[in-house]
Amino acid sequence: MPKVTFIIPDGAPVELDVAVGTSLMQAATAHGIASIAGDCGGAMSCATCHIFIEAPFDQALAEVSETESQMLEYTASPRQPNSRLSCQVMMSEQFDGMTVRVADPQT
Repeated sequence: MPKVTFIIPDGAPVELDVAVGTSLMQAATAHGIASIAGDCGGAMSCATCHIFIEAPFDQALAEVSETESQMLEYTASPRQPNSRLSCQVMMSEQFDGMTVRVADPQT
């Protein structure tokens, strides 16, 4: 199973095995990463699962959809070029070793 490292707001790394096809938000909330709220459950209507994708994976993801881009304008932490909603990032084998930083604050 591919691995993802979440860097939570206090700087601590949390490495997870994430099943292919699982969103990073689902993986984080299922493993108790409380700094990802995911209030809408992945419906892309709350922006409380904001993350920053570290290089080189930030360039490997599909483009941000128009809806995701609009939601990223409403995040509590300022949007960056590598900002994504973790509910929209689906794990695949090609993302094995990805590191993401959890935005602080989420709400």
